[in-house]
Amino acid sequence: MKAIQMAEFGGPEVLKLVDIVEPEPEKNEVRVKIYYAGVNPAEAYIRAGGYAFFTPEFPYVPGFDGAGVVDAVGEGVTRLQVGDRVFISSILANRKTGTYAEKVVCDVEAVHKLPDSISFKQGAALGVPVTAAYRSLFHRGRLKPGETVLIHGASGGVGTLAVQLAKYAGARVIGTVGTEEGYELVRKAGADEIFYHNEEHYIEKIQSLNDAGVDLVLEMLANVNLEKDLQLVNKYGRVVVVGNRGSLDFNPRLTMAKEADVMGMAVWNAPIDQYNESLIAVEAALSNGGLHPFVGKVLPLEEAAEAQKVILEGNAKGKLVLEIVKE
Repeated sequence: MKAIQMAEFGGPEVLKLVDIVEPEPEKNEVRVKIYYAGVNPAEAYIRAGGYAFFTPEFPYVPGFDGAGVVDAVGEGVTRLQVGDRVFISSILANRKTGTYAEKVVCDVEAVHKLPDSISFKQGAALGVPVTAAYRSLFHRGRLKPGETVLIHGASGGVGTLAVQLAKYAGARVIGTVGTEEGYELVRKAGADEIFYHNEEHYIEKIQSLNDAGVDLVLEMLANVNLEKDLQLVNKYGRVVVVGNRGSLDFNPRLTMAKEADVMGMAVWNAPIDQYNESLIAVEAALSNGGLHPFVGKVLPLEEAAEAQKVILEGNAKGKLVLEIVKE
């Protein structure tokens, strides 16, 4: 079968399209024919080497997320059967290959049913982004119904899903974007208020809507925005750092008057019970119509190297996916 494989760390050029042996599922494993694979920044960090959370053994097929059809099941698998439409979220699962391939075998716990209303392309946009959004909002951010959350950078894969999950949970949602295209995506996702974070005085505009401040901020670019976040949160407010691309000079006194919490988030650190809880909740939200992933750029499997370049540029509008089989 065709797959993207790397035999060493390095730049995008180490990602090669090769033929490999089709994997077979063993006990409690499922094999999925992949239609689309999601592309995540973590996969580019792993490819470059030195990623804190994961070091692969070579040769290595990257990819944690995808969607397709179950085409074989191992002994002991009863929850899924051949022919089921599914999405894969395998960042914490054992995998024989990654999802940058025509087929993948992984633990059954990493494979979840995909409603007919959600396309395979959309299903590939779940995985890492949706578990990151859920963990940030509920496990780290402790979001409650009726609270106000600011998604600071809401138009990307994580941001658009976070907007929908927060609305589904009964929160008031404010999103920030950098482009008109991003504005339209976040509007479709259901945000109550949207602001352009490249406009002057947007912080003051958000403050004018929330005299006491917002309860929670999900921050996608902390090195640029963290001090702004601490201006916006209320007393005992929370800031969850989802993304960061550099260092900053930071005055800790900003946290003191409000007793605000600043927390990091990494899906890799999720206890397995919380990780599984998030996927069960996501499956329910999909089935109930509360979640509709937005797909941005689509590239063919053989352009995986280009996809990893694009994902690191930021400014995503929806989720970047690789096409393996056209729907």
